[in-house]
Amino acid sequence: MSGILDLLNSDLGKTIISGVSGSTGTDQNKTSSVLTMALPVLMKAMERNASTPEGAQGLMGALSNKHDGSILDNLGGLFGGGVDQDVKTDGSKILGHILGQKQQGVQQVIGQKAGIDASSVGDILQVAAPILMGVLGKQTRQNNVSNPNELTGLLGGLLGGNDTRNEQSFLEKILDADGDGSVIDDVAGMVLGSAKKKGGLGGLLGGLFGGK
Repeated sequence: MSGILDLLNSDLGKTIISGVSGSTGTDQNKTSSVLTMALPVLMKAMERNASTPEGAQGLMGALSNKHDGSILDNLGGLFGGGVDQDVKTDGSKILGHILGQKQQGVQQVIGQKAGIDASSVGDILQVAAPILMGVLGKQTRQNNVSNPNELTGLLGGLLGGNDTRNEQSFLEKILDADGDGSVIDDVAGMVLGSAKKKGGLGGLLGGLFGGK
């Protein structure tokens, strides 16, 4: 199964980046940087939430109803006339549900790394969150996921599996960010260190953070 970052490098991903960039008025490269950092973090947060029976049931319900993947069928329409306020409101609710009290800290860390303010990161994620849920909904249907164990397996697969310890630790660190600045240095050091291996989430994030 392709990982979530492979999606961003695909034609669909380029459409998403360019559409989110246009709809939020954010530079395309910065939008790409934010999404490359943020999507794995959101996936990791969902994986955490789905580790409880209630969380898994809630996510399964959302993916089989409202977020079944149909949003991906007409991205041209979604972005063409400007993103509907309903989509942004939905995105805001998704972020609040997935990240809870950690939302501000996560947006601050990503904003500092991408070189934009936290509120612009929030704007980008509001538009991206329903699309990410659509991607998950489509994957859930295609893989006939019908129970919580299969759902956490799907999320783990999209994150690149559980053998990438540095990357998992990096995502946990960002999720536990409280926005005080100290975690940002830790995260940057860790990612730059792990970016020496080619490919993978660490390599991609390391490239964004200035690693070679």
